[in-house]
Amino acid sequence: MTESGAAAQVTEYKQVGGPRAWTAASVDDPVDWVTNLTEFSLLELESFVAETEAERVTETRIDPRTMPSCTRQATPLRQQIESGRGFVLIDGLDEARFGRAGSVTAYWALGQLLGAPFAQNVEGTLLYDVRDTGQSVTGGARFSVTNAESTFHTDNAFNPALPDVIGLLCQRTAKSGGRSQLISGCSVHDQLCDLGADMATLYGEFLFDRRSQHGPDELPYAPHHLFALDGDELVMRYMAYYIEVGHEKAGTPLTDAQIAALSALESQLKRQDLMVEFDLLPGQMMFTNNRWILHNRTAFEDHSTMEDRRHYVRLWLSR
Repeated sequence: MTESGAAAQVTEYKQVGGPRAWTAASVDDPVDWVTNLTEFSLLELESFVAETEAERVTETRIDPRTMPSCTRQATPLRQQIESGRGFVLIDGLDEARFGRAGSVTAYWALGQLLGAPFAQNVEGTLLYDVRDTGQSVTGGARFSVTNAESTFHTDNAFNPALPDVIGLLCQRTAKSGGRSQLISGCSVHDQLCDLGADMATLYGEFLFDRRSQHGPDELPYAPHHLFALDGDELVMRYMAYYIEVGHEKAGTPLTDAQIAALSALESQLKRQDLMVEFDLLPGQMMFTNNRWILHNRTAFEDHSTMEDRRHYVRLWLSR
């Protein structure tokens, strides 16, 4: 069933419930979010790094049978991402052991045990550097290359295909700020149902600015359902700023109903009791379900030297 077809058939807006609809109080303990790579897994990754040319890393595909320890550790993590809390943290890519480039190579291998790599822009980039380049969001840049707060969103919400899983490898942290925040779209959805929000409008289409990530003959904006159902799974596409700009580019102002519905949604995304917040440290990875987990990065101040500036490496994966 297509997303559009699923959304069109929704006539009763039911709560999602279950482990996916967590809050800050109901989600499990932070110590359980982190998986430490075992020494056997680290040795497998070291062998992979030693055998892989850094400049050709994205050409390498992983056979899980060649990494049995990593595969054993990845299996419950994949289940947690798909049907549990929707996010996991993995620790172990120590730069002192792997080197900076080697850590990226090892991360590439681990990512493939959680999904298939997914192009992140029109150029086909598979490993994407998330760092401040001095560009401006108002000038058309994506939030990932600025130091501005991104606000809660799902990645690639403006394009036809959604990556199912988002990976981030931390290599350098900012001087201050740049904290990771996560919120369950299932919980937000259920709260809105409880409050009697206009769910019919929220399940309707909004226009998303495509940030120049489209072909020359395609429109610079695209219509997508904000909430939709894929079978029994809730799917959410959201980035407030991209919706605002998309409607401006289309010359189609948001209706009063859409403005009110988005305001109700934004009020839920500001609730500290619905979100979790933490700092990723160098060598740590985060993988999140991009179909119903929204993420935010707070604004940050960076270091003066390029070597020390905040740097994450992003993976998009399809399951």
